[in-house]
Amino acid sequence: MPVFRSLLCTVMTLLFSMSSFAAKFINTSSPDGKIKFLLNTDQNGLFYQIRFKGILMADKSRLNISFKQGGLFKNSLVISASTTDRLIDDYNLIIGKTSKAHSECNRTVIAVTEQSGIKRMLSIEVRVFNDGIAFRYIIPEQHQLKSVEITDELNTFNLTQNPEVTTLFRENYTTSHEGIYTRAKLNELKADSLMDMPTLFEFPNGNYMAITEAALLDYAGMYLIKHNGVLESRLSPLPGQADIKVKAVLPHSSPWRVMMIGDRVGTLIESNILTSLSPSCRIKDVSWIKPGKTTFPWWNGNAIPDTSFAPGNNYETNMYYVNWCAKYGIDYHSVVEYGLHEWYVNDSAGFQPGPNADPSKAVPGLDMQAVCDSAKKRGVGIRVWIHWKALYPKLDETFTQLEKWGVSGLMCDFMDRDDQEMVNIQTEILEKAAQHKLHIQFHGAYKPTGLSRTYPNEFTREGTLNYENDKWNDNVTPDADINIPFTRMLAGSTDYHLGGFHAANKKTFKVHYTRPYVLGTRCHMLAMYVVLENALGMVCDAPEVYIGQPGFEFLQQVPTTWDETRVIAAKAGKYLAIARRKGADWYIGAITDHDGVRLNPKLDFLSDGNYNAEIYSDAKDVEQYPDNLLKETKRITKASILDMILASGGGQVVHLSLSK
Repeated sequence: MPVFRSLLCTVMTLLFSMSSFAAKFINTSSPDGKIKFLLNTDQNGLFYQIRFKGILMADKSRLNISFKQGGLFKNSLVISASTTDRLIDDYNLIIGKTSKAHSECNRTVIAVTEQSGIKRMLSIEVRVFNDGIAFRYIIPEQHQLKSVEITDELNTFNLTQNPEVTTLFRENYTTSHEGIYTRAKLNELKADSLMDMPTLFEFPNGNYMAITEAALLDYAGMYLIKHNGVLESRLSPLPGQADIKVKAVLPHSSPWRVMMIGDRVGTLIESNILTSLSPSCRIKDVSWIKPGKTTFPWWNGNAIPDTSFAPGNNYETNMYYVNWCAKYGIDYHSVVEYGLHEWYVNDSAGFQPGPNADPSKAVPGLDMQAVCDSAKKRGVGIRVWIHWKALYPKLDETFTQLEKWGVSGLMCDFMDRDDQEMVNIQTEILEKAAQHKLHIQFHGAYKPTGLSRTYPNEFTREGTLNYENDKWNDNVTPDADINIPFTRMLAGSTDYHLGGFHAANKKTFKVHYTRPYVLGTRCHMLAMYVVLENALGMVCDAPEVYIGQPGFEFLQQVPTTWDETRVIAAKAGKYLAIARRKGADWYIGAITDHDGVRLNPKLDFLSDGNYNAEIYSDAKDVEQYPDNLLKETKRITKASILDMILASGGGQVVHLSLSK
């Protein structure tokens, strides 16, 4: 009898403990106490709330994950344990907006068990930073489950206050993630349409949130959708069917579902939360990883001046570009194509790989070994372009050959998917590229997810409508440009085909396949090199276009990676001024939409001392002659205030260097 009584007391204590978990919210706060993530259960499963500075940003929102084995994880749930601790991480970045990152968050791991059915178990890991919240699912190996098939995540984001939304709608999951962004109130967004991430939310009280994901590894990419008036998540399905999104051997974890939060939109741009949530660098020797600027002759139509040789996929044409790079300090030359045929062997048209495509072999007449050897002597690296479907079946032999030639890196293009299979293909490409000392530039690819920390040989990604479109339409305007830093760039390095030096306005713009025009002013283009985070800045135009042109000296100087980033003026969808530091020098870039703007940002972030400021501004006649700019030099201190006058579709750049 005493044994039975003791056992009964133990059971009652356990049940009381479990019910007490469910009776109150589990509260995880940011280190500064301003952000609170509150989690609980009810008869419909797990739910959470978010408060920022005491204000409710997300009301009762669901954590929903569904498996083929047992359906939605929501029935008879009990929180069986919860542990909280503080995580502090100081780490270095080769690629990014800062070289030294400090990460501090409070972490709670919550174990949840079903009390019915097959009694599945999982844990929710929550991390709350001063600039955002992240949560993920951790599915342990368990007696009744050794593997799972995930049919979706139906997490909800029940945002309050009807915020202004900036988002990119997609028709389906097969996408290059290129399009024009929509700005509308949350209640005005069309229902049941896929929204790409990051998506920005501007609340009427002046607070901001952006939703995206971090550490996308061995999992499906996530989208948002407005369903029954509430935002929900959706996962990209595996190819050939619609039901299964992820196949996983246990234990397995989802990526982080991230909500960047701040009372300045600049806080989101400055945030390192995505890299802080990603695994540490997996490449032991990083000495060979050297970001920089590159040519991309496809954009300008492989333009060269009158020559004594026949232009084409040959040594002479590529050496024209290499010699120009060597003379003007451009780090890389990209070998892409000529006459719409790739540099490598292929028996199909339109850059699509045929049955005998082989990127380990150059076309007849192109001696890649000679190109690489000659470029190396001139201090220029060689990069190549390859369609992923041509590359992946011959991945090992192609990378072995590229390393033998001395190629530095490559653009991998036309990926257009983010299902689990494609995510794993991209991870494999990065890992094997690192073994052969190759950097990677993904095109037609999904957003970054902070993995430039893990694989710093990933220099940049496209995943956005950009200036390549100027070759065939006028969709990429300054109004389109200004949305990118507040959405796509929040995820990381943003490849945009920069460098067009034929500026035009709406009246003078013409579609040119060779030597294209770009919309906006010359200073707008210069500023994009500072505004956009991009470790591999393109210098896309024809070499002779730059020689002797005002502003080209700035392109030669501007770095592509940074030690520090500050947003000094910003209004989402209207204007942005960013200051970025490299060593002791600061670079400031400002862009605006079609309205034009006058900004007067403070420079109190500067160190003590006098700075020489080289300032490139829109000229007074820039409406008629968009390439015109005014260059002046001033003496500036941290007490100074810049007077930045940006024309319609205009910009300004400033290079600040300490006086000796």
